[in-house]
Amino acid sequence: MTAARHVPPSSTSRSFRFLVRVPRPIMSSVLDEIVARKRVEVEKARARTSLEAIKDRIADLERPRNFFRAVVADRKPRNFRVIAEVKRKSPSAGVIREDFDPADIAERYHSGGAAAISCLTDEHYFGGDLGFIQRIKHRVPLPVLRKDFIVDEYQVWESRAAGADAILLIAECLSEGQVIDLQILATELGMTTLVEVHSVDNLCRMLNHIGFPHSGYSLLGINNRDLDTMTTDLAHTFRMLDLVEDPRVLVSESGIRTGEDLLRLRQHDINIALVGENLMREPDPGEALAEMLAIVDSPPA
Repeated sequence: MTAARHVPPSSTSRSFRFLVRVPRPIMSSVLDEIVARKRVEVEKARARTSLEAIKDRIADLERPRNFFRAVVADRKPRNFRVIAEVKRKSPSAGVIREDFDPADIAERYHSGGAAAISCLTDEHYFGGDLGFIQRIKHRVPLPVLRKDFIVDEYQVWESRAAGADAILLIAECLSEGQVIDLQILATELGMTTLVEVHSVDNLCRMLNHIGFPHSGYSLLGINNRDLDTMTTDLAHTFRMLDLVEDPRVLVSESGIRTGEDLLRLRQHDINIALVGENLMREPDPGEALAEMLAIVDSPPA
């Protein structure tokens, strides 16, 4: 089956798009279930709050914090950047943290050296809430990524209205054309996009769109979790690395548990990682993060 998609023109103007035919992404059964539920949730949200009302909220907001610059630009030679994740539970792990206060956790992450925060906002599967973003931003000066299953432009507007500075786009559940359209809209709203892939096929589909529509607005994430088996393997990032043109914008995600894991990434010229579940299990997530960073950022002997 094929789907119409929009090819990015030389200009970022949305009026110059044209249609070609491209394959739809192949989703795992787990992801397919999540996305189906998410589409229903989006329609319910649209019925509760009109897009016009959301746009009115955005008009009163401050500009987004620069997520891209926080994790990529002006990096010191020995300064690994961690996007620290706020996550209550997951389908693979169940409840991860009982004493869950997203703002307090974010504050601990900030003290521990996080470059940015990732916040799960899916309620059903991850115990998240869109309102967590503002609670976090009121407590820390770091930019915040909305981590959810974005399948509709309504969610991009909704993300900005909730205070998100960046959004996650999962290639496994979006067509190439959808990713392009969502990237354009996010950029128009001043947000960074983290385009996440797991398979080689989806990496190849997405490579031309990292840096689109402007450089400095998009990151490439490699998810080390197999969405069919839910197992993680950090070496998955390394196996994909030869296909990545610019490792400076590459984020390794999932399966990162220790400072030694961060060292392994650095040895492959990867200096950004998204770390969540392991930190969330610690009594003090910020202290655990600081210990990880101390290992990777300590001067060589």
